[in-house]
Amino acid sequence: MFRIGLSRQRRAFLRYSVGAMAAAASVAHASNGFAQAAPQTAPRTLRIGNQKGYLSLLKGRGTLEKRLAPLGVSVTWTEFSAGPVQLEALNVGSIDFGDVGEAPPIFAQAAGAPLAYVAATVTRPQSEAVLVPPGSPIRSVADLKGKKIALNKGSNVHYFLVQLLHQHGLQYRDVNPVFLAPADARAAFERASVDAWVIWDPFFAAAQQTLGARAIADASGVVGNRSYYFSSQRYAASHADVIRIVIDELDKVDRWGQQNKQPLANELAQLWGLPANVAGLAVNRQQFGTVPITREILAEQQRIANTFAELGLIPQHIDVLKAAPPDLA
Repeated sequence: MFRIGLSRQRRAFLRYSVGAMAAAASVAHASNGFAQAAPQTAPRTLRIGNQKGYLSLLKGRGTLEKRLAPLGVSVTWTEFSAGPVQLEALNVGSIDFGDVGEAPPIFAQAAGAPLAYVAATVTRPQSEAVLVPPGSPIRSVADLKGKKIALNKGSNVHYFLVQLLHQHGLQYRDVNPVFLAPADARAAFERASVDAWVIWDPFFAAAQQTLGARAIADASGVVGNRSYYFSSQRYAASHADVIRIVIDELDKVDRWGQQNKQPLANELAQLWGLPANVAGLAVNRQQFGTVPITREILAEQQRIANTFAELGLIPQHIDVLKAAPPDLA
């Protein structure tokens, strides 16, 4: 069973523990899926932390600012390189809203961050996979036994690998994980210093298009692979009208992308700094849709959290329902 040393674990969680905000008081249930916000008299601000995804596209279009201006809400943007640092910023009160994958919120909640899941994407299982070099003798999941596999520790693909192995009669201890960030993992994959690489788009698509990497399994039928939009409990309760508008604008971008895949791929190629064919491959297998948080979706997160606790990646079991939107039915 995989474990990390206590001192290393303490360091990982110390970053999340600074300046945790108090959870918001309960508010009345509203039919729009969020609690009704109290009347506001002072100017309001929405501080968004964005990665290079749909939030960045929304920033470039300026439509959110136009929607929020009549409410007296100004918008600020801060770009982050990854989900964990976004959630650190939420924990210390520097942002109010962001986008993230499945795993970082679990670590943040385990460290006491007052986050609230406020929306999710549909599942996107085809957007992550186990890759091997084009000439590799590995042909199936069973062939991974005893092999060195590169992956980002504590990420969505970490959970995917554990579940994939289990589905094929293997244990996590049957493989040799090599924990590397995507750029380092790609370099190791190119040098053949690892046998396989578990990765998500657009890195997945880039490896296929530029290295000839071969996917032996994606996450279809194994895990969901959602992304999430988050806020703090306090902001979600006090500014429900603002959160509702942000989610609506993101959904518009999502629905536009489903009908305009090539223009979406062109925008993302520029945003990611990748060739158009790489972005196009990632977009063409992506599933589209923004959905509200439900108990069933949070149950998916709970299963991931339980797995991470069993692997020793978080120090104790957590209750994901405590990060539900303030008025979850």
